[in-house]
Amino acid sequence: MLLAVDIGNTNVDVGLFDGENLQAKWDLATDVYRTPDEYGILILGFLRESGIEPSQVRQAVLCSVNPTLVPVFKALCQRYFKIAPLVVGAGVKTGVSILLDKPHEVGPDRIVNAVAGHHLYGGPLIVIDLGTATTFDVVSEKGEYLGGAIAPGIRIATDALFQRTARLPRLELARPKQAIGRDTVSAMQSGILFGYVGLIEGLVERIQKELGPKKARVIATGGYAQLLASETKVIEIVDPVLTLTGLRVIYERNFGKTYV
Repeated sequence: MLLAVDIGNTNVDVGLFDGENLQAKWDLATDVYRTPDEYGILILGFLRESGIEPSQVRQAVLCSVNPTLVPVFKALCQRYFKIAPLVVGAGVKTGVSILLDKPHEVGPDRIVNAVAGHHLYGGPLIVIDLGTATTFDVVSEKGEYLGGAIAPGIRIATDALFQRTARLPRLELARPKQAIGRDTVSAMQSGILFGYVGLIEGLVERIQKELGPKKARVIATGGYAQLLASETKVIEIVDPVLTLTGLRVIYERNFGKTYV
């Protein structure tokens, strides 16, 4: 089996693949102070809870937006599974040409999403990842990574309202009944939720115009994807395991299905 690990700013998503099938998925809180042993014990517990022995994990692949945690998970894989993980980065075969002025600046998670999106849905494609940051990644019909856009994530925006203002409360994000808020909380919910819908629709429209006559498909992933997709017709598909799938595809492009 293949262990796939997506280390984000807020969560660590862990998936276990048997061939193309995602057998199990777990979410951990990202904590730069956790040791390989602490993360290892958590993952071993998840495996045993699912009836999977550690010896069944034969290979691993990971990507991280936090460089500090890469050596932690490399040590975890070596200590508990006796394997060296493939770390997505420079020199790893992705099958995607990065057509940027500074290719080294793009986050590995964004490339992984582009790989998965084009593999599953073809191109041209716009992948929207609604997590700690809100990112838009654009992939050509040929599978080239063209660039994109980055905006603050919904939770960052919500927390900023609470932290930077004297009288606004901490907000539980939920759909308001209407756009015109009748109290402070509903006004904040409207501004955040419908405001981000407007952000998505506006940026997608601009990107579509720049891409030309062939309409790009729009795929969303990340923790807030389902909530926002329910408020707009722009998002065609919500794929909550897009990044994990991309990690599997990249592993196979480098080593084949040696974990089956």
